[in-house]
Amino acid sequence: MRISTSQYYETSAANYSRTYGNVVASGEEASSGIKVNTAADDPVGAARLLQLGQQSSMLSQYKSNMTAATTTMTASETALTSITNALQKARELALGAANGTFTDADRKANAEELSQLKSQILGLMNSQDASGNYLFSGSKSSTVPYTLNSDGSYTYNGDQSSINMAIGQGLSIASNTTGWDAFEQATNTTRTTTTPSVDDGKVTLSGGLVSNSASYSSSFTSGAPYTITYTSATQLKITDSTGTDRTSELTANGVVSSSTAADQSISFRGVDLTLNVNLASGDDAATVLTGRSFTFAASPDTFNTARVSTNTSTAQVTAATTSATNTADYTSKYPASGAVLKVTGTTPSTTVALYASPLTANSQPIDSQTLTGGKVTLAGVDFTLSGTPATGDQFTVQANTHTNQNILNTLNDLTAALLTPTDGDAVAQQKLNAKVQSALGNLTSGMDQVSSALSSIGARGQAVDAQTTTNTTLTTNNDNNQSTIRNSDPAEVMTRLTLQQTMLTAAQLAFSRISQLGLFNKL
Repeated sequence: MRISTSQYYETSAANYSRTYGNVVASGEEASSGIKVNTAADDPVGAARLLQLGQQSSMLSQYKSNMTAATTTMTASETALTSITNALQKARELALGAANGTFTDADRKANAEELSQLKSQILGLMNSQDASGNYLFSGSKSSTVPYTLNSDGSYTYNGDQSSINMAIGQGLSIASNTTGWDAFEQATNTTRTTTTPSVDDGKVTLSGGLVSNSASYSSSFTSGAPYTITYTSATQLKITDSTGTDRTSELTANGVVSSSTAADQSISFRGVDLTLNVNLASGDDAATVLTGRSFTFAASPDTFNTARVSTNTSTAQVTAATTSATNTADYTSKYPASGAVLKVTGTTPSTTVALYASPLTANSQPIDSQTLTGGKVTLAGVDFTLSGTPATGDQFTVQANTHTNQNILNTLNDLTAALLTPTDGDAVAQQKLNAKVQSALGNLTSGMDQVSSALSSIGARGQAVDAQTTTNTTLTTNNDNNQSTIRNSDPAEVMTRLTLQQTMLTAAQLAFSRISQLGLFNKL
């Protein structure tokens, strides 16, 4: 086969150019130590590098999330630990106040210290992180968790939403602890009341403490209200709302003492009561006690109301109570999520409606009535309004079922009890003791709830630690894999470069020699 001179030159030039390009590429690779600069260098390797780069970015984000979550959890843990210590001190003050040797002055000193502890705890419950976000407001991190109501109680303004952060593939944790979980779910042991038919102090019966929530929920509420009656000086009878005798469920079948009657404990359907008989010298127990009775019932729901700031009038909701004549409406209609009272019209008369919270453009009224003399009953709740409301005015309404009670309100109740004078008054002392026992039960419940929140933080912290180890391993493997694909082997690239340089030199020499073999060079 013969080729023309032009073909030879073209072929030689192409081979030389290709070999020279290989030498240049290998030289750049040897200089930079990187063998995959573009997808053309290694299509499969470039695709794998893209995947590894995405994983690396995710791992970096996971690390950032874990740092942020750990910071928030540490701050929350510190605040909750301080709250626990303050509650323990409050419990010690309550126990001291129950001491029979304490005077009104001693209890006043304890009450003042309790007020200081309450302020300290309130500050901790409203703690903020370095960015100014509230730790215990849930997803409403810019909202103050706890504020004081006009009646002296405290309301939680946050929500129940956790702020979840991804810390691994398919794994996320809650970085925050909501006030709802840490403080609002503490069981309220004081959910019942007793009302005597004759309130002369001869017999006192405490309001009762819920000692068994399951029994209370399953059997007590269904039969309330109850009537407890002395049928003799030593026998109590209890009947439910239908008049059915339930005495067999009382402690000792209702048998009590009239002579040694201080702090007798009586239990009924998950509720513990304390009975005290205070007969004067010369009183006949049978004559004084027989026929006396107490109404024993669950504490009625109370309501916190607030005027919406955009209202055009100065009208206020001054009272809200469950209606004595519309209990069925309250049970069936009132929304558990809370309600909004709205003035829907003022011509020809003022009409108001109750909506489930939150109120939206598509909300439908649960109940609507005409305001008469500043009063209206909606969904089984009696409302009293002051002033002249304007169309569009709104008021938020939140029911308190007394199933749970936050620790601030417990401290409020305890402080008020300790400031009540009891010196020289046996009946007042008995009532104080009942309130102190109630506060102790609620403080214990509150401390248990805070402890549960601390345990949750600990568990989430362990999850972060475990995932940190996993992510560190993945990061190391990712870096190694990227290095293997992207970086050159110095020995291999130098060997290849030397070979390519030798081939280039040989090609140059061969071209030079062959180009001199033309016919005219032999003439």
